[in-house]
Amino acid sequence: MAQLPHPLSALTVEESAVARDVIRSLHPDTVLLFRQIYLYEPPKAQVAEFLELEHSGKLTDTTPRPPRLAQVWFDVGAREKTPKYAESIVDIGLKTVVSTRTTGPGQLSSLIMDEIREVVAACDRSELFQDKLRQFQLPPGFEAIVEPWPYGASDPTDDGTRFFQGLVYAVNKETGGDDSNFYAYPIPLIPVMDAKTREIVRVLDVATGGKDDPYQSKTCGQNVIDHCQAAEYLPEKLPQGIRNDLKPLTVIQPEGASFSIVDGNRIEWQKWSMRLTFNPREGAVLHDIRYDGRSVLYRLSMSDMYFDGLVTDPNGDVQETKNVICLHEQDNGIGWKHTDWRTGRAAVTRRRELVVQYIITLANYEYVFNFKFDQAAGITIETRATGIVSVVNINPGQTAPWGNVVSPGALAQNHQHIFVARIDPAIDGQANTIVQEESLPVPMNPETNPHGNYYEVRQTVLKSSAGVDLAPQNNRVFKVQNRAKTNPVSGKPIGYKVIIPPTQLLLADAESIQSKRAAFANHHLWVTKYKEDELYAGGRYTLQSKVEAEGVADAAARADNVEDEDLVLWTVFGLTHNPRVEDWPVMPVETLQVHLVPSDFFSQNPAIDVPPSKDQGSKIWTTTCAC
Repeated sequence: MAQLPHPLSALTVEESAVARDVIRSLHPDTVLLFRQIYLYEPPKAQVAEFLELEHSGKLTDTTPRPPRLAQVWFDVGAREKTPKYAESIVDIGLKTVVSTRTTGPGQLSSLIMDEIREVVAACDRSELFQDKLRQFQLPPGFEAIVEPWPYGASDPTDDGTRFFQGLVYAVNKETGGDDSNFYAYPIPLIPVMDAKTREIVRVLDVATGGKDDPYQSKTCGQNVIDHCQAAEYLPEKLPQGIRNDLKPLTVIQPEGASFSIVDGNRIEWQKWSMRLTFNPREGAVLHDIRYDGRSVLYRLSMSDMYFDGLVTDPNGDVQETKNVICLHEQDNGIGWKHTDWRTGRAAVTRRRELVVQYIITLANYEYVFNFKFDQAAGITIETRATGIVSVVNINPGQTAPWGNVVSPGALAQNHQHIFVARIDPAIDGQANTIVQEESLPVPMNPETNPHGNYYEVRQTVLKSSAGVDLAPQNNRVFKVQNRAKTNPVSGKPIGYKVIIPPTQLLLADAESIQSKRAAFANHHLWVTKYKEDELYAGGRYTLQSKVEAEGVADAAARADNVEDEDLVLWTVFGLTHNPRVEDWPVMPVETLQVHLVPSDFFSQNPAIDVPPSKDQGSKIWTTTCAC
């Protein structure tokens, strides 16, 4: 009998097809719309037992393996009657359904690209929308373009109907071509589509006035984009051309990369090893992360984004998408350095990093996510925001306190981007504890601080699941410790320090829908006890949600004991983006980083053995300065 794939490997196309066929067999005469099919990770206890055998060299061909499970998200009765959404867990080997879950009131399934694309077609055939559009006179050569978006459930009168919306712009086909930057020409209309009927049910008029004008009234004329201005970003379209004073900068690896991929999805690099999978809700997921054979993290991911890896079409056919994840090495300057002032000898190493990168384009915005591993056993979770800021039309000469005019006629709204990284630690084992550490001043006194230069390092154990905040004035950081193991040098528990950027939390009023559906954004760090399939900080069903249900706030509210337990960290960080003109037409990247660094985990600098390196491929070019 063929050996099952590793428990922490993604589903194959063949396994996905088995899961699809199992669901089809249970609904032979019903219309099905498949949303997603991807790996349902086996119970952690089973995987941990398997990993222990694997890493101790005791794994054999006869070792029992956890069952291969697939989660299948699908609609029953789609298009012909009100569809019922279901999530089934399918045992691939037994070809049976293990369990099925359906949604409750106010819970809508996540979107798929096929249904959101319907907004464009619905606008094309909608007389309501076309009549609204005809009230505007577009300049010669311009055509309206609709960009589909999810619907945010901000209208309290909505009855739970599944909606999608569109943002409307104009593209200059005559002089700019199909790929001209249409965001520079916003049209103040928002069509709203009923997802069931695929018809436009209303079109909202967007106010274009400034700070002293009413929010809800028509404030623009017929020639709504005449005062807007082209803002191209493609290099061949720039009116000023591109720079011509850059010399080539070439990075080469003449002997190839230092990392290797074995057993399908196991990455080995320097002293690091890990397994990599991809799913449509979280993107890249890293499992069983170890340094020099020692366990550091069980699982690492960004919580709750949407991507394509194995793409499931509405009929349930699955195809693999290539080049979804980039894996590469990079140089990041000095790793460590010291110069002996007596002899003049300098010892220095370069800081090389292994980077797991993936990028998502959400309409106008791009998010770049990097998991970086360095030679000193550190992990960096990095988010970069770029792309084109979302703009609305604003009348000539007007300004508004809720945004900034970044181009004539284009107002970029103030907004926030808030991210969550889900960190499932395993610091030399699953029983871990979170310690809050602060550095606090101590008043001068003759007994303990006679000269006033001593400060206290105070540690507080977090005993119950909760949300906590940073205090940069106290240098507040958090450590994940394994208190069953002590460092042979310091005598302290081994651990890793978690350094979170002290960024601003959610600004929406606590009584607003935005705040109620994003409770996760109200603390910098959440600590919860591990629970199977509890993966999404914002809740299981976020589309048009009005409250955060089954999210991290609900998990923390259980007040579980998290001392010496299998626990999960949820780090919250983000950008409060008050746009500037320099963000236009494409925003330079803004970067945020969460760091996980060893803290008394080793007996010395783990990168002390990195060899000093000199890039033999690099050349020094000399010039003569006539000064």
